[in-house]
Order: sequence, then C-alpha cells, then structure tokens
Amino acid sequence: MAGVRTFEVPDRLDDDEIARLLELKGDRTISVCLPCRDEAATVGPLISVIRSELIAKTGLVDELIVLDDRSTDDTARVATHAGARVVSIDDVHVSHGEGFGKGNALWATLLVSHGDFVVWCDGDVTSFEPDWVSKLLLPMLDDDSVGMVKALYHRPTKYGGGGRTTELVARPLMSRYFPELTGLAQPLSGEYAGRRSVLESLSFVQGWGVEMGLLIDIADRYGPEAIAQVDLGNRLHRHRSLQSLSVQAAEVMATMLDRAGHPPGDGEVQQALIRADGTDVPLNLRSRPSLASLGLSRTSA
Repeated sequence: MAGVRTFEVPDRLDDDEIARLLELKGDRTISVCLPCRDEAATVGPLISVIRSELIAKTGLVDELIVLDDRSTDDTARVATHAGARVVSIDDVHVSHGEGFGKGNALWATLLVSHGDFVVWCDGDVTSFEPDWVSKLLLPMLDDDSVGMVKALYHRPTKYGGGGRTTELVARPLMSRYFPELTGLAQPLSGEYAGRRSVLESLSFVQGWGVEMGLLIDIADRYGPEAIAQVDLGNRLHRHRSLQSLSVQAAEVMATMLDRAGHPPGDGEVQQALIRADGTDVPLNLRSRPSLASLGLSRTSA
C-alpha cells in the first residue's frame, strides 16, 4: 500500500549540503510563517535565529512573517523589534471576513506571504534549530512530486512528553479510515512545509482540525506519496492541559469523521463538546476556501 515517505536527512547540514540546497532552490522563494497568539516570551529568539542564520547568513529564507492572532501581550512589538514582518489577523478579516482558530491563522499566512514554499513553525517552540527549516524544505526541493513535509521529532518525557491527541484520537481514526497516512509519526506537528501550488488548491479547516484536513485532502488529490516526513530531533514547547486538549481532540475527530463520510446529524448539540458538568464548548468546524477558488492564487496550479 502506497503511503507517506520518510526522507533521511543528516543530523547537521554542513556547508556543502547548504550550498546544494541553495542550488536546488534556484530562483524560487521561501517564506517562513509563525502564527502566534500571546507568544511574547518565546517568539523573539526564534525570529532572531531565523534572521541571522537563514536570511543574513545563507539567504535560504526570503520572507519572515509573524501572524499576530489577537494577542493580548507584547507579541507584535517583540516580533517587530526582532525583525519580522508582523501582520494582524484583524487586517486579514477586514478583506476576507471574520474567522478564528489555528487553521484560520495558517490560511491567513498563506494569503499574505509570497514564497513558492511556505514553512510553518509554532511560536512557542524553545528548542528551534535553523536546520529544521532546511530539512523540511529538502524533500520538496529535491523531488517535485512532494507537496508537503511534516516534522517528526522526539518529545522528552521529563519535559511533559506530547502527542496525546495524536495517539488517542488521530492515530486510531487514521488506522480505521485513512491507513495510507499511518506512517506519519506526528501528523499534528506544528512544524511543516508546503509547496504553494499545492497549498493554494486546498481549503483550510479553521480550528484544530486543520492539519488532518490538509493531510487527508493532499492524499486524496495528489496521492499519499506527495506527503513526506523528516526527523528534526527533540522538540520542546508549552505543555497543554488535558482539558484544553479535549477541545483540540474533538475538532480533530470531527474533521476526520467528516472527511471519512460520517458527518454528524443536524442540531446544535453535535457542534459542541459537552463536559461532565453539562457545560458545552462550541467546536470550530468552519473552513476557509482555497485561495485558488477565490482567484487569489499566486501560482498557476
């Protein structure tokens, strides 16, 4: 059975490998996008490393964007001071209507960026290495049939581990409905890269189901072999509570079941997570249409 591909990359890319990467890149452009909400404590160093190592030193990255998703702290000021182009989600909403959620922020970064390849990274990562960007790009630069590259990494248990939503929700549903995707170690990872011509052809689920929605749709449209993964080593980030993960899990599950042909019945109750105390949390299952369908594509694909 065809499935996602794992690309072997060196632990560290030396000068010769970086030179080869730049040769493969040619005149194509690369955008790094950081969707952020209240990441003032971590986003500054992340931006500084990208600017110094990937823009100034090697020239691999052409554009660095922080999408400020209604932060209540100093995220925008810190990001601007560190040298990123900061775009407010509210400015996107003026032209394209109100939205909310992680997928909405990712869709907005695709809309406002220009690169032929887009690399996404969560703004709360504290173990970022410049090689992450290079490794995520390498399979696409080296193989035109690759449309998206996901990170796989190790989350030390002494720092809280991770992957609970993946192993308790995403993987069981992949095994049942989307077995061609089961080779992905971290389908919900926040670090991944995509080919603009592929990304612009896809709708984006606005909530936490965005990653699974993109993967399922790429596999359906381009074949699962268009998805790759590379090992980025260890990853450290903010650890979420079980209660907050329950909403994420519910939205991931709903997205996967919808695409498997099992949408809920009519009625408000199916669009909410109902807690044991009787309170309900609305689920964000709306989608943003593909940029291609809106006539906003920057590519011919």
